[in-house]
Amino acid sequence: MGKTGRKNKTYSPEFKMSVIMDMREHHLGYCETIRKYWKDEPEVNHLSKIRLWERIFLEEGAEGLMKERRGRACKASGTRKGRPPKFDKNVEEDLIAENQRLRMEIEYLKKLDALVQERIQRESRKK
Repeated sequence: MGKTGRKNKTYSPEFKMSVIMDMREHHLGYCETIRKYWKDEPEVNHLSKIRLWERIFLEEGAEGLMKERRGRACKASGTRKGRPPKFDKNVEEDLIAENQRLRMEIEYLKKLDALVQERIQRESRKK
């Protein structure tokens, strides 16, 4: 059965950092850290979280804990992990306007090319 009615709890990067730093400064194990920060909840739920946070901290440093990690990475390239970043409204409007301008430019160049080809064909028939 799936977990219905329960939401995944999200933790702030500051909280993650404080847990990992406290664990490393006081030489606490995983179980001791869980007992300190999550007194009422079972240990199994948090063990994998702390291991993951510690691995990320050791590999990427404190900045790694700041990243949002949602979704699966692409199998082939390993890219696109998490939500795509949202653009500012002005940036989005500028991109839409540039996209429209580029489409118009492409259509103009196609028409110009067709006219040039037609002119070349007419001139080759006259000769």
